Amino acid sequence: MNSPEKIVKKTEAFCMANADEAIVKKYSKYFREGFDAWGVNSELLNQQADTIFALPGITNAGICEVCILLVQSPKYEMTSIAGLLLKKIKKQWNREMVTTLEKMFTFGINNWAHTDWICSEIIPDMIKMKLISIESLKPWRNAANKFQRRAAVVGLIKPMKKATDFKPYFEFIDPMMMDEERVVHQGLGWFLREAWKKQAEPAEKFLLKWKDSAARLIFQYATEKMTPEQKARYRKAKGN
Repeated sequence: MNSPEKIVKKTEAFCMANADEAIVKKYSKYFREGFDAWGVNSELLNQQADTIFALPGITNAGICEVCILLVQSPKYEMTSIAGLLLKKIKKQWNREMVTTLEKMFTFGINNWAHTDWICSEIIPDMIKMKLISIESLKPWRNAANKFQRRAAVVGLIKPMKKATDFKPYFEFIDPMMMDEERVVHQGLGWFLREAWKKQAEPAEKFLLKWKDSAARLIFQYATEKMTPEQKARYRKAKGN
C-alpha cells in the first residue's frame, strides 16, 4: 500500500528524473519572488497526476493528504501536481476538499501562477457546486497568505461575469482595498477591470470612491481598457 509520504517521494523522484533546465530558464523571468523548479513539462506533470490517481487503493481522502504534503515542497511542480489531483476528484468534491484547498494555501501556495490556476479551474466550480460562496470566502480576505487573499478576489471573477447584480461583489472587495500587498493589488485591479467591462457604471462609482486612498497599481490594472480621458477621472487628487 502506498502511503501519502511514499507517493510524494516517488513524485519527487519522477520530477528530478525529468528535469529540464531550459524550462526553468524560460519561465523564471515571470516570477518576481523566485522560481524554484525542476523544469518538468506540463504533459509529464499530468502524466504523474494520472499515475497517482490510478494507484490501487487510492481514496479521495488519501489524495487530499497527498495534496497537502505536495504543496509543502518548495518545488513548483509539486504544487502543480497537487492542483491537478484535486481537480481529478471533482465529481467527489465535498466540504473536505474545500478544507484541503484552504490548507494548501496555508502550507504552500506561494506564487501567482498556482493561485490564478486555482482561481480559474477550482474555485468557480466549487462555487457552482455550492461548496464555496461569497460568504464563506470572507475569512480569506484576512488570510496570512497574501496569495490566499488574492484568490479571494480573483476566484470571483468568473462567477461575477455571470451575475446581474454586482453589488455583493463590490461589498466583498471593499474591505480589501487597503491591503498592502502588490499581488493583492493586481488581483483587485484585474477584478475591477473585468467588472467595468460588464457593468461600467457601478464599477466607476466604486473606483471613484477609492481613487485617493487605494494603491495606484489597482487603478493601473482596473483602467487598462479605458480611454485616456476615462483614465484621467481616477487620478489621485493633489495633496492626497
